[in-house]
Amino acid sequence: MNKEKKIRVLVAKPGLDGHERGARVIAYGLRDLGFEVIYTGLRQTPEEIVHAAVQEDVDVVGLSILSGAHLTLTRKVIEKLSEQNANNILVILGGVIPDKDIPELKKMGVSGVFTSGTFIKDVGTFIRSNLS
Repeated sequence: MNKEKKIRVLVAKPGLDGHERGARVIAYGLRDLGFEVIYTGLRQTPEEIVHAAVQEDVDVVGLSILSGAHLTLTRKVIEKLSEQNANNILVILGGVIPDKDIPELKKMGVSGVFTSGTFIKDVGTFIRSNLS
């Protein structure tokens, strides 16, 4: 029997934001959809997130940001991924993200932005279609 490799997703909470309910819901939801999920926990630095992503050999880094620092934190994570030659890792973002910031996030390398109310199955479908 040929077992398909599970897609590995790192769910991370960068910065000082202490609200993790959304990140946990996404982590559990993606796990239930068949993804292998690693959750880093609260208050991770961009360096810690990238280190974990490289160590865990993930396919996707999903950042959950509610603090308003999404542009700065996401840029730092993407820069650190580039420094580690890990540009092949898909970066997605969820949380409280103003619509006006989405074009800039995409320009810096974010593949998908998911705001409050997004169905988890839609996140899973997005990941699968962007990795195939």
